[in-house]
Amino acid sequence: MRVGKGNAPYGCPMEVTLDVIGGKWKGIILGLLAEKPRRFTELRRELPEITQRILTLQLRELEADGIISRTMYQEIPPRVEYALTDFGRTLKPILLAMHEWGDRYGSEVIERKHGRHAPPACDFASFLKE
Repeated sequence: MRVGKGNAPYGCPMEVTLDVIGGKWKGIILGLLAEKPRRFTELRRELPEITQRILTLQLRELEADGIISRTMYQEIPPRVEYALTDFGRTLKPILLAMHEWGDRYGSEVIERKHGRHAPPACDFASFLKE
């Protein structure tokens, strides 16, 4: 039996994927890390709308799921770097498909929701194709 968060069983394979990468920020975080490893402060700078608390929680969940690694360097001041693991890189085709779908249909979705067009918020598709 497959188990999700809180030991609840997964009903279908899509639930597994959504459990790991679902939510507002995880896909964007993973897209940025697909480009290159980043420090916490770099992620905060590139995602100004996310709070420090939420970024920390999302990174911890991704690390616990084995999707990203957290490397702490013994320097002063201490430096922590996040990167995709080999397991995390297996999500690149999914992230790319999500990016392409959003790129293709984003304006339509925004129009339907709010009656206006939205500019692209991210462009890391080239790194997901590698």
